[in-house]
Amino acid sequence: MSYSFKKMEEILMRSLRLYHYPIAVNLLFTEADVEDFKKATPHYTPAKPLTFCQWEIAARMKGQTIVGDQKTLGCPDGKVSFGWSTVDEDDINFAAKQYGSRALAEKMLLTKPMLAKKSMKGLAVGPLGKAVIPPDVVHFYCDNIQSHNLAVDYMIATKTHPLRPMVCQNASTCGGTVFCWQEQTFNLTPSCPGSYNSGKTERGEVNVFIPGSQIGITVESLVARRKTFGDEADAFPGADICNNCPLIHFKKNDAPCSTCS
Repeated sequence: MSYSFKKMEEILMRSLRLYHYPIAVNLLFTEADVEDFKKATPHYTPAKPLTFCQWEIAARMKGQTIVGDQKTLGCPDGKVSFGWSTVDEDDINFAAKQYGSRALAEKMLLTKPMLAKKSMKGLAVGPLGKAVIPPDVVHFYCDNIQSHNLAVDYMIATKTHPLRPMVCQNASTCGGTVFCWQEQTFNLTPSCPGSYNSGKTERGEVNVFIPGSQIGITVESLVARRKTFGDEADAFPGADICNNCPLIHFKKNDAPCSTCS
């Protein structure tokens, strides 16, 4: 069984009641990769430097594909994660004021997931359904229940249990993406501090990351499970209360209405 990226998006959006398009993230390591991606995919570029999270707003909410590079990525944490900058003394000294320890600050900054320095030439994010080049990572902005459903289908598909997500300081989406790609495993992170006030999230969503190489089997697992238990879209709060006991249940009454006859 195999699905197109468009079909995967349709299944995920409907079955999990997602609020946002799943985001296909492509890491472009050569100039040729960048040019090939741009030729294959209608796209936009950031008009001014923005954070990686802000690039993703266009992808998940407007269905636009964004292609950027070191010059159009304005987030220091994102630049470190994607190998376009390094942690310097000023970063450590600033963090030390927050953590109360220079040694702890240095450890927390230097142990974040990050690509090798200058190893990447470009970065693209767009809705999964419009992907024409297989994504390296698929990123979901979702709620708690949606994230658990994705985790369950991933565990079934990959025969992995338990999952051990990676959470780091101030790099939820950028560091979370890099970790997922480097380790080729599911990842789940909370939003960065201040993401609501900065316009990066609307509901305090959590981030789920699935390697692009494993999104197909995860969707297949979802479809197989829903054939047995039904889509989330067919349910309502309380329908699956107390170990599948149908306590909240309604039956159709076919008798004619006495007031209308």
